[in-house]
Amino acid sequence: MSLRALAAIPLLSLPIMTLAQEISYSRDIQPILTEKCVVCHACYDAPCQLNLGSGEGVRRGASKLPVYNGSRTRAQDTTRLYFDAQGEQAWRRKGFFSVLDGQAALLARMLELGRTNPPQPNARMPEELDLSINRDNQCPLPEEFDAYARKFAHAGMPFAVSGLSDAEYRTLRRWLAQGAPVDEQALLLSAMERRQLAEWEAFLNAPGARESLVSRWLYEHLFLAHLYFEGGEPGHFFQLVRSRTPSGQPIDPIATRRPNEDPGTEFYYRLWPIQGVIVHKTHITYPLSAKKLARVRELFYATDWTVDAVPGYGAQRRANPFETFQAIPVGARYQFMLDNAEYFVRTFIRGPVCRGQIATDVIRDHFWTLFQDPSHDLYLSDAEYRAKATPLLAMPGQFDEIGDLPGLWTSYRDKRNAYERLRQAAYARAPRPDWSHLWSGNDNALLTVFRQHDSASVRKGLIGAIPQTLWLMDYPLFERTYYQLVVNFDVFGNVSHQAQTRLYFDLIRNGAEVNFLRLLPAASRRSYLDDWYQNSGKLKMWLDYQAIDADTPSGLELPVEGAREAFAEGLLARLAPINARPDPINRCRNGACYRKAVGPELQAAEQALSRLVSRPAAGLGVIRQLPEATLLRIELADGRREIYSLLRNRMHSNVAFMLGEALRYQTGLDSLTLHPGVLTSYPNFLFNLRAAEVEQFVQALEQAGRDPAAFEQVVQRWGIRRSHPEFWRYFHDLSAHIRETEPVEAGVLDMNRYQNL
Repeated sequence: MSLRALAAIPLLSLPIMTLAQEISYSRDIQPILTEKCVVCHACYDAPCQLNLGSGEGVRRGASKLPVYNGSRTRAQDTTRLYFDAQGEQAWRRKGFFSVLDGQAALLARMLELGRTNPPQPNARMPEELDLSINRDNQCPLPEEFDAYARKFAHAGMPFAVSGLSDAEYRTLRRWLAQGAPVDEQALLLSAMERRQLAEWEAFLNAPGARESLVSRWLYEHLFLAHLYFEGGEPGHFFQLVRSRTPSGQPIDPIATRRPNEDPGTEFYYRLWPIQGVIVHKTHITYPLSAKKLARVRELFYATDWTVDAVPGYGAQRRANPFETFQAIPVGARYQFMLDNAEYFVRTFIRGPVCRGQIATDVIRDHFWTLFQDPSHDLYLSDAEYRAKATPLLAMPGQFDEIGDLPGLWTSYRDKRNAYERLRQAAYARAPRPDWSHLWSGNDNALLTVFRQHDSASVRKGLIGAIPQTLWLMDYPLFERTYYQLVVNFDVFGNVSHQAQTRLYFDLIRNGAEVNFLRLLPAASRRSYLDDWYQNSGKLKMWLDYQAIDADTPSGLELPVEGAREAFAEGLLARLAPINARPDPINRCRNGACYRKAVGPELQAAEQALSRLVSRPAAGLGVIRQLPEATLLRIELADGRREIYSLLRNRMHSNVAFMLGEALRYQTGLDSLTLHPGVLTSYPNFLFNLRAAEVEQFVQALEQAGRDPAAFEQVVQRWGIRRSHPEFWRYFHDLSAHIRETEPVEAGVLDMNRYQNL
């Protein structure tokens, strides 16, 4: 949503205040913005970069320069809130303009425009109103607003959603009339939090070359995390930063484009309280505790290893972290990532950038992720092999001259394929892979990834029907994926940098798939590979990928026919104790397609809903009319409710190319996955129904097929459209459900992708 999208402001009702009462931003205004604006105005995809999740973002204002621009020829200046400038005037020098100044403030005029042209209750939004995330945001300056209002009469605030009450409107107008004063409340830490914070900062800033190298590696792996202390205050999260000031002094953050760039001065690692509203799409959590600190000490300092000097920060150091950190025991590095594998996979799958089809179109819509056991990872156990492999593991993206793109890509592709040949030969001589080759240390060992076009999510456990592909990641793959997509990726970078990142991620995905193929019978591997790379994918295989090993046997006793399914069934049986999410709805056994732990009312509902899952769109035509992430809110007779995610899994002939994804859709093979809970940060639509109506709802979807008129009747009866008078109550109940079931993971959901059904 554009600045016109301050659209996100249907606001909470507040008590009508007397004219004499001073309005407080932190008490009266930020709660309104949190409920009604942050759903669109947060992260890098905030329209016009107007981030309304904090007083600093409100004061910063808006910019005409978008963050997402896949065609820019030069990297643009970074504009990260709290890091790249401090204070209103510093942001004005970076091209941001105020939305608060005076009664003629842009915010006030947007609100007035919205009240003049409210949406019709329960109706679809006008067709001419562009709701797509790729719309051309206008971001008008104050002197441009009159022309904007004439051209976009329906694009006031709130934008394309249910409107403000009179009390809400008066509150915001009075605040603006008072000069829009902004105050922010500092986070008050508990005694336990202060103690643990001091212990972690002392550990990270300990003197010595070994200590400096370990702390640097830990910083590069945790800089994106929303850190929290187990047993700490609810809602308190911290960010690991490099500061010019030591512990005990106010933090003065050092802003480098990437976390592995030279800080340019003496610095200290600090834990900085997260400021502003927590939004789900960037809320990637990591726990800290005394037990975790002891585990880190055990991993990294159990052996008497040495390092002569801490490496520098040059481009080669960024391109090859395997060389940069080779002095640190490799087993410690891999095990640290495995201990919290869900966090690390979330960093590059859910990611920090909030939007990224060019990245996500390299992955399938649904797959399971497994990890190679450290005891069977040759990069850990064979020093000679590691020495040969390490120089080949460098990653592109450090240089972004557009003219150099073909040469850079060819060089790094060839290095990667040389590594794959080396790996293939080494593993052909190694013991045959069996079940012991899969890491099963805790419930992070089994992960499910869902992709919805330009976003993706990760959950512990094996969710959904047996997927078309599985990933098996060893340490070199895991670390390269993290560095390529998180540490070294620059969302403000130019087209060359973004292309190099995307192209290399394609090779990483291929490597994870090929690793999995080693577990299957040799005679079955080519047929699976051909299924994953159909049509134009075969050209990509010939151009860019190393040939697979179709000769070395597997140690698993699996049939050639149906090997993938047999492997999956064996995996589910053998690792059932650590499978965080058994899934009877999508993998129905003996006709009981529901969770046994829920009551009869929900069991009946899940049994009926299970008819929608694991069926191709060719046999369930309504799948073609459903968005990619639908939420179902089911009300029970006793007043409780349950939330389900109904995810559309798009099928592709291959996912090997950067562009032209629509040309590779296999729509007739699309299917649905249904699972309890909210499995996305970006709801596309919400249906609300009583448990007693579930059977009617399922029948209506089955009968709707590809008929738009029949689907419209379903939407009219059960759908919660943007114009629904109670839209906000239903939408925010999704976040409330997360708070109730997974309080640490709770945050405001995003409605930028909520569709106009």
